[in-house]
This record gives sequence, structure tokens and C-alpha cells, in this order.
Amino acid sequence: MRYLSTRGAAPALGFEDVLLAGLAPDGGLYLPETWPRLSATDLKRAASAPYAETAARVLAPFVGAAVAPADLARLCAESYAGFDHPAVAPLVQLDHGLWLLELFHGPTLAFKDLAMQLLGRLYDHVLRRRGQRIVVVAATSGDTGSAAIEACRGRESIALYVLHPLGRVSEVQRRQMTTVTDANIRNIAVEGSFDDCQDLVKGLFADLPFRQEMRLSAVNSINWARIAAQVVYYVTAAAALGAPERAVSFAVPTGNFGNAYAAYAARAMGLPVERLVVASNRNDILACFFASGEMAIGAVEPSLSPSMDIQVSSNFERLLFDLYDRDGAAVAGAMASLRRDGRLLVGEGRWRRATEIFSGFRLDDPGTLMAIKQSHDATGSLIDPHSAVAVAAAKAALKSGAAAPMVVLATAHPAKFPDTVERATGRRPELPAYLAGLMQRPERVQVLPNDLAAVRDFIAGIEGGRGGA
Repeated sequence: MRYLSTRGAAPALGFEDVLLAGLAPDGGLYLPETWPRLSATDLKRAASAPYAETAARVLAPFVGAAVAPADLARLCAESYAGFDHPAVAPLVQLDHGLWLLELFHGPTLAFKDLAMQLLGRLYDHVLRRRGQRIVVVAATSGDTGSAAIEACRGRESIALYVLHPLGRVSEVQRRQMTTVTDANIRNIAVEGSFDDCQDLVKGLFADLPFRQEMRLSAVNSINWARIAAQVVYYVTAAAALGAPERAVSFAVPTGNFGNAYAAYAARAMGLPVERLVVASNRNDILACFFASGEMAIGAVEPSLSPSMDIQVSSNFERLLFDLYDRDGAAVAGAMASLRRDGRLLVGEGRWRRATEIFSGFRLDDPGTLMAIKQSHDATGSLIDPHSAVAVAAAKAALKSGAAAPMVVLATAHPAKFPDTVERATGRRPELPAYLAGLMQRPERVQVLPNDLAAVRDFIAGIEGGRGGA
């Protein structure tokens, strides 16, 4: 399997180099040259096989010869052994034709664990064999950071720097990051938004001398391995509901579009996906695009679902690559136009192609509180605000005539957002026992301005010129 940059000016790479590179040197994102296909036998087997076994089977064509089959099977087994549900990503029925895919049973209570636990082990496996060390930088709107930290903490081959927007993540999200004391972990609170954090990470990668000296890599969903690992739970959910004979639809709460793109990738591999509903909060750039064909960048507005407080969705570039018929130069021009003008019109034909599978949905904060309350009243269970936005999106799609079963991605445990959940329901969700004392642990974090030089100098000062060696 070879991988291409969405901007067309970087050499094709194999999986191992794509894993370690993260972002392509031309600023693009890597995608497989061709999509592997899921057979009917693969899907039927996924209905009853252990999650780790399905993961190894789905990932094998993406990994190719970079990791031996036995090693890949072992890494997958180790990655999901610590999840607190035997199914890893169980399905729970909410109503007729409506299901909840619980993706919060990992160590940090968010869907990022399903990819990040594997990514950390893949890094370690490859780096140990190469005798190398890398510096990983990550931007987070809340959940990626803690999942990356949990996956990478204590690994001698990795130094991890996590940037989060100061004051714009929940207290539980922040403390899951800042109370980790392993020497290879550093947290940076940026005086800005998640988009600013994301731009800083991209700026570090664009500084080629610094990138090469530090051996930078990325664990955000700009890293293809993250997307590939997320394909797995779409396969297991669809198989459990009758694929390949029965089509399914998904409602995905999303900000950076990585989770939604993983569903698109699963469909490209042959999974029978009828509809993908992209659920947004008041930061509705994606919902507006699917409604009109225009992408217009606005100011990031804080909301009750902070992990979706994003205006520049990095992974949308991967969809553009297909909409522009895999013309890297055209994609590069489109992205330059978006950055320069703050808006992008893809044209009627491309927009209609996108809306053949995607639709958007927007829910404000009062609507989010109402969705949490209504779900609790109907089922007795609590859901987090991001999942609530997607539940509302799914119900709207079903009312409008969607025929296939609708699966909502429950992307975080309600205890990660206890204030919002309690405000909506009067019940305060409790953290699992293994996180007891989180609110009393000392924090370690560096506050920095939204300034590329400040972040670069902070990292260089700690790494001490080791250059990742």
C-alpha cells in the first residue's frame, strides 16, 4: 500500500513512513493510493469476532508489510485488552431504528482511545526497530490530548507535546492531561482557540529545519493511522446490524471531520453506508457547507460541546481530494483560497456529489441541553453533550424519511462533562473508580501565547537539541 499527499507535491510513501511523518511535507494529508475492499465474508465474520481480531483484519491492507501479521494481531489485542466492556465498542438500542455506539469504554473515556491506544503501540514498535526517537506534537479540543498522553506516557522513544486552548476544555478533560507526570509528557495551554492550536502544530511542521531536527510527528487525525484505526468500529457496528445484506446510516458529532471521514473511508472500502449525518454545534461550518456548498470560516464560539468548537476542519481536505478527482494541485489551490479569503465554493457538481452521502445538522446549546434531558427521560441513561447533538441529528434524519438503521456515535462518557449533564438532568455523572482523586491531583502545564516562535522555543528548550535522536 502506497500513500499520496492530498496536495500532490510530496513523494508517495509506505505505511511506516506515513505513520511517522503525520503531515506531508507539502502541507497535505496522506491517503491510500487505492482503497482496499471489505468482502462479504469479512463483514459476516466481524459480526461475531472479537473487536481486536476485526481490527487486525481491517488494518492489514493499510499496514502491508510494515508490521508482520502476528505483530499486528498482538498490538491490536494489547490495545483493546484494557477497555472496560468486553465488546470494546458496544451497541445500545435507543428506539426503533436508532442505536447508540458507545465509544467511551477506553482509559480516557472518549472515542479517541480506540485509535490512540493502537497508534502509541505502532509508534513504539516501529521506533524500537529503527532505534529512533521522535517528538510528537498534538493539538486538542479536549479528548485527543488525554488519549494521546495515555497511549504515549512512559515510552522512551516518544516525547509528546499537547497544545490545548486555555479555558476552552472541560475541567475533567484538562485534568486528564495536566495531572500526568511522566517525563516524556508536556502540556501547553495556548491563549487562543483550538483552531489556533491546530495552526501552531501545522506551523511547526512547515518549519522544515525544525521538523527535521526534532523528528516531528503528529497524533492528530491528520495522521492517517488514526483514521484507519477508526474505520474498525464502523465495520463492527454495521456488521452487528446485518451488513452486508443491510445498509446502515451514522450520525457523527464532529469538529475536525476525522471521525466522519473514517466512516466515508469505510464506505469506500465497501461497507453498505446509506447516509452520513455530520452533527455540529453553533460552530457549524460543516453543516453550512453541506447545506449550501460554501465553506466560510467564522470566529470560534465556545459551546457546551467544546470538542466541536472548531471552524477549520483539517480532515475535510481529504474529502476535497476526492471531490476534486484526486487532483493535488487543485486541492492545494482550494486550500490556499480558503486560507486567503476565508471562504471556498467548490461548485455545484462537487457539492452535489458530497451530498449524495453527507448531510449536515446544527444544534445550539439550549437544544443540546434539551437533547440530554429527553434522552435521559426516555431511557434513564445519561449522554454527554457531543453525543446529544448527534442523537438530535439522528432523530431529525429519521423523521425526514431515512430508511436504514441510524447509529449515533457516543464519543465521550457523560462524566467528562458533569456540569452540563447535571444542568440538563439534575443528575451528576460520576467518574469511574480508577479516576477517583482526579480533581485533587496537582497539575503541570505551561501557558503560552498564540505565537509560533514561543511554542517552537519551548519545545526546543526542553529537547535540548537532541533532535529526536
